[in-house]
Amino acid sequence: MYRGRRLRKNSVIRDMMKETRLSAKELVYPLFVTEQPDVKQEIPAMPGVYHYSLDHLHEILDEMVETGVLSCILFGIPLHKDACGSSAYAQDGIIQKAIAYIKQEYPMLYVIADVCMCEYTDHGHCGILCEDGHVDNDVTLTYLNKIALSYAAAGVDMVAPSDMMDGHIASIRECLDAHGYQEVAIMGYSAKYASSYYGPFREAAHSAPSFGDRRSYQMDYANQEEAMREIAADIEEGADVIMVKPALAYLDIVKMAKHQFATPLCVYNVSGEYSMLKLAVAQGLVKEEVIYETMLAFKRAGADIIITYFALDIAKQLRKGEC
Repeated sequence: MYRGRRLRKNSVIRDMMKETRLSAKELVYPLFVTEQPDVKQEIPAMPGVYHYSLDHLHEILDEMVETGVLSCILFGIPLHKDACGSSAYAQDGIIQKAIAYIKQEYPMLYVIADVCMCEYTDHGHCGILCEDGHVDNDVTLTYLNKIALSYAAAGVDMVAPSDMMDGHIASIRECLDAHGYQEVAIMGYSAKYASSYYGPFREAAHSAPSFGDRRSYQMDYANQEEAMREIAADIEEGADVIMVKPALAYLDIVKMAKHQFATPLCVYNVSGEYSMLKLAVAQGLVKEEVIYETMLAFKRAGADIIITYFALDIAKQLRKGEC
């Protein structure tokens, strides 16, 4: 008879047998940086997550360093929006300023910047619109290049285009290389689904589309094989890291990607996933341990990197030996 319980007798042997482990070094913390001055304001749909202005950014960066979470991904909230998202690639844009500030004052931190236009366009779509209201893929590429290039000039370590335009990785890679930024890495939002789990983020980033939706460029959540084609294309175009987004309801995609590709794999534990768990814990429906359990599920499925709003909470628990 198989007696698996022999290796579960107490915490010592259970820790010895543990197959999947998590560390703070694998976590990336998303930061919402607003161009409005003197702001530290909690986002109503995301308890515990805040908008920060540059003059308050040091508060959360100090906490990151203290907890051992040494990587962040930046999202900007500009004061000005227009049809071409010009604030996204402005030399003095909010993300450009944030990158420069972090790299100067916190050189130990690894800075990733999201490359997209939805936070910066007055229509809320992820690119330049044609007359019929559709996003023009190839014209949009030239603007994504300008955004990525401006982030590189500010000192970013990695750019992460989330727009889901065809050919964007190759276009950005060529642009960065041509301007001497061969060392700037690219993380592709390779399998990014048109998901309802993004709702709280759109409130946080003020990025909801003013008409229609993003199903013509984000993926149908019914599809698996399409995700593998998208990931393969990103790798061929030069992505250094691939991503599956969302994470919690897409662990089958994570597992498939891990088995098929040897490229480092990231998952984005998105806003809706965060808020559901946060509110369930707050109402006593589940124990707080469910958060750590969820992070281990991402790792167990094959994630090398986890972008999560829980990063600091998990890191604090890891330091205390509570998980």
